[in-house]
Amino acid sequence: MNAPAEKPFLYVVVCAAGIAAGVGELIAAAQERNWEVGVIATPVAMGGFFDSAAVEARTGRPVRSAWRSPSDPRPFPAPDAVVVAPATFNTVNKWAAGLADTLAVGTLCEAAGLGVPIAVLPCVADALAAHPAYRDSLARLRGMGVRFGEPYSGMPDERGVRAAFPWAGALDLLQTR
Repeated sequence: MNAPAEKPFLYVVVCAAGIAAGVGELIAAAQERNWEVGVIATPVAMGGFFDSAAVEARTGRPVRSAWRSPSDPRPFPAPDAVVVAPATFNTVNKWAAGLADTLAVGTLCEAAGLGVPIAVLPCVADALAAHPAYRDSLARLRGMGVRFGEPYSGMPDERGVRAAFPWAGALDLLQTR
């Protein structure tokens, strides 16, 4: 009799945007789709942008934001896929430029180099999204096979209603090839 297959492992990279407080929705959706989940956050995101204790309770794993020393064991297995949500202007531009100065961006650079499927839900203000460096970064990352969801600025519409962030949409992006 064969042993049951292990669940695929998903890295969720969380950046410092106000919407990050809802990352539990993504984790729950991923777990419902049979993913094991590990969260890596930018250092700024760790400053109160989401409830790291709740995320750790939900995933059963520590939230990572700092490099480990070479003698420390790897806390997560290699990823089968990566989701970046919310992805900020800063992270997208650093990643596209290969500036791996944080664990989060270093992980994204490495995953892209290994050909791991990556889905991104950007959360970038319209004024920043219009910046030429950002547009160039999107083009470079798309050229590397990174899949992007629809832009989300977080701004309310003309009626004052803010659209829901499409957390589960990131998982749908991983399904498409």
